[in-house]
Amino acid sequence: MGHRIAWSIITGLLLLPGVSTAHDYRAGNLIIAHPFALETSRSAMTGAGYLTITNTGSTDDQLLAVSADFPRVTLHRTQVENHIATMQAHERIVIPAGETVTLEPGGYHVMFMGLDGDPFEVGEEIPATLTFSNAGDIAVLFKVEPREDADEHTH
Repeated sequence: MGHRIAWSIITGLLLLPGVSTAHDYRAGNLIIAHPFALETSRSAMTGAGYLTITNTGSTDDQLLAVSADFPRVTLHRTQVENHIATMQAHERIVIPAGETVTLEPGGYHVMFMGLDGDPFEVGEEIPATLTFSNAGDIAVLFKVEPREDADEHTH
């Protein structure tokens, strides 16, 4: 009986406005939603990070850089031409006023380079700082999640 009461209280609190279980961040007119990275193999030299950025303001902003405790962290975009995927480094990603930009597999993403035998493991958190032209620096945690296709790679 006590557990039911506890769960009722917890459930009620989660439904209150302003109480959230997601790891979202806000700075000025920007909302940074769900920064995450995907687990990597033990031999991987790089890992990728993803997130969604919403600009609620009336002025464009730009993601200029991401810094973290790796030898190199860059912004990239996957582009596919004639069924061949290539990655291209980008100096900035524009976040237009009133719009949302999603960094996701197959598109823009953050490249964490130099894993050097230390793979991203499910449940790990990667502290990073996003640098914007207007909003400035925003500290976030990229939470490592499992790859959906992990079972396919183990067979």
